[in-house]
Amino acid sequence: MRVIVVDYHTEWPKLFEKECQKLAAIFKNELVDIHHIGSTSVEGLAAKPIIDILPVVKSIENVDALTVKMNEIGYEALGEFGIAGRRYFRKGENLRTHQIHVFQEDNHYDITRHLAVRDYLRVHSEKSKLYGDLKKKLANAFPDEIECYIDGKNLFVKALEEEALSWYEVKHRG
Repeated sequence: MRVIVVDYHTEWPKLFEKECQKLAAIFKNELVDIHHIGSTSVEGLAAKPIIDILPVVKSIENVDALTVKMNEIGYEALGEFGIAGRRYFRKGENLRTHQIHVFQEDNHYDITRHLAVRDYLRVHSEKSKLYGDLKKKLANAFPDEIECYIDGKNLFVKALEEEALSWYEVKHRG
């Protein structure tokens, strides 16, 4: 997969909303909530042009029965794909357009860490700019090596997540 990082596009929230309608029709009563996450959810942040969506469901096991319907709208199901308790779907094998990260409503840790990073970057523009600049630099250095791109972001992302979780906890405590 080629690593491409672009400046923020104003259509990303619209693409999220459009996909939410499709997902809501599939998940129906199983769906508790649905969130736009990842870099495309942060206005002004450079990103790979892939819409990350986090549906929160009542029962993660019930999601497995929806695989055929997800395939029908272009998604490939990859199971947990490295995160216990998640169901991961991706659309577009070589030219990925969407990634779905489904979590059960009682998986507070994974849901919170995604929302914390998103919300933190939305209000801390200096950190968002640093992150965007790092991603652009890595994409230019490793355009055909996704693993090197990911490894290059790893320390920054781990520190960012820790910072964001602390900030989020304080923000939601009171």
